[in-house]
Parts: sequence; C-alpha cells; structure tokens
Amino acid sequence: MSTPQPPMPGTAAPNWQAAPGASYPGYTSPIPVKRTHLGNALASEWTKIRSVRSTMWTLGVFVVLVVGIGLAAAALVSANAGEGELAGENPLSFGFFGLLLGIMCIITLGVLTTASEYGTGMIRTTMTACPSRGRVLAAKATVFFLLAFTVTLVSVVIVAMADVALLTDAREPTGSEWLKGTVGISFYIALIGLLSLVVGSVIRHSAGAITIMIGLVLAPLVIALFMFSQSLEDLREALFEYSIPNQLSVFYSQSLTETGPSGWDPLWIMLGVTAAAFAGAYALLERRDV
Repeated sequence: MSTPQPPMPGTAAPNWQAAPGASYPGYTSPIPVKRTHLGNALASEWTKIRSVRSTMWTLGVFVVLVVGIGLAAAALVSANAGEGELAGENPLSFGFFGLLLGIMCIITLGVLTTASEYGTGMIRTTMTACPSRGRVLAAKATVFFLLAFTVTLVSVVIVAMADVALLTDAREPTGSEWLKGTVGISFYIALIGLLSLVVGSVIRHSAGAITIMIGLVLAPLVIALFMFSQSLEDLREALFEYSIPNQLSVFYSQSLTETGPSGWDPLWIMLGVTAAAFAGAYALLERRDV
C-alpha cells in the first residue's frame, strides 16, 4: 500500500487535501426533504393496519358475530314470544349477545397492532423511520381507535335497525337509548380495543397480552359466580357491578345488578382506565429499548 506523498513546493493541493477548516461541497438529494409530522405517522400506520391479513380476518369475524348473533337472537325471540311478552322490552338490547363475543376480535386486533411488531422485529424499522416514540404510539392508537369505532358503529346500527323491524311487539326505543345503543357502545368497544393496544405495547408479547385482556373481560364475572361466602358478599357485588359484561349491558338499560354504574358511567370508567394505561405505556416506551 503506497503512502500519500506531500505536495511539492509551489504545487496546489488537490481538492481532497483541502486545508483544515475548509468546507466540503455538500450532497443535495434529488428527493424533496421535509420535516415529518404526526400526519406522516398516521399514514404509515394506516398503510400497515390495512395491508396485513389479521385486520381483515379479525374485523370480518367481528362483523359476522355481531350482526349474525344479534339478528339470530332477535329472530328467535320474535318467533317464540307470546302475545304481549315483549311489551316494554328494548329491542336494541338483543345486540348485546353478539357484542359480548365480538369483543374478543377487537381485543385480538388491538394487541396485534403493537405486540406483533415486537415479535417480528418490525418495531426497529418503525422507530428508525420515526424516532419520536410518543408519535408512533399516538398514531397507532388513533388509527386503531377510528377503525374499531367505525366498524363497530356500522355493525351495531345494522343490528339495531333490523331488531327494531323484527320485534314489532316491543316498544319503540327513545332517542337516548338509540344514542347509547349505537354511538355509546361503539365508543366503549373501541376503548377496550385501545386498552388492548396499550397492554400489547407494555407486554410486547401477543399471546400474553391477549390472555391478560380476555381475563380482564371474563374473570371478574366468573370469579363472582363462585363466591358463596357471606363475608365476600360486598366483593362479589362489586365484581358483578364493574365487570365488563355488566357494563356492556348498562348501555341497553339491562344491568345485572340494581346498583353500580348506570347511564354513561361505563364509558367514563373505561376512558379513565385507558388514559391511565396509555400514560404508563408512553412512559415505559420512552425508557425501554426496542
């Protein structure tokens, strides 16, 4: 290997031997460079969530469960109900059964939206493209929430309109009941999915996060069913009142208990829990390595 020779006296130094402190000509990219913002992160997350098969399958099964079971329940009751048995019944309440099963699909998709990237290592590419971790989490949460809310709203509106048409002997729902049974329940389901997304970001393991969320939905009610001791009566009642199935039924004015959340209370409770979990996930995301 030859050693570069110093320039001879009176000979100008070549360009690559510029004097210390001299500026080098910079490279100008032909691709326009602009400052990224939340909109770019939203576009990226929307591209990812709509291009993976899990989104199509989970939401497809969700729609089938919600619409199929909701219509089947109403048709079965309509065919077997006697004269006057449905008087005073809210026809929207028969959409509850499909949502109780369909919520598992929203939980699964919420977890996969974040945890699957940790499983495949895609999260490193995501964080390299957008070093602002808070922006990534906010974009994922926004895209998922809007998608879950829209799909749920369309599904429950279809079920609600069909059930009202099928159950002609039932009473006409009020405006407040229509709002709670469509928009309110859709917000609640989307918030549960958002909580699942946050849990997936914290746990970073799809199976573990899904198991935790299914336990959160079903365990309180199941545990309460086996509490026979009189000394545990207060705890049993609290588990019944604040279990997610009971809170879902509140939107249809069909609470399992006479006390506990009522009206719009379940929505505010879930909003507070999700906000607290989101703050914790953001703090961990900023401190932990990807």
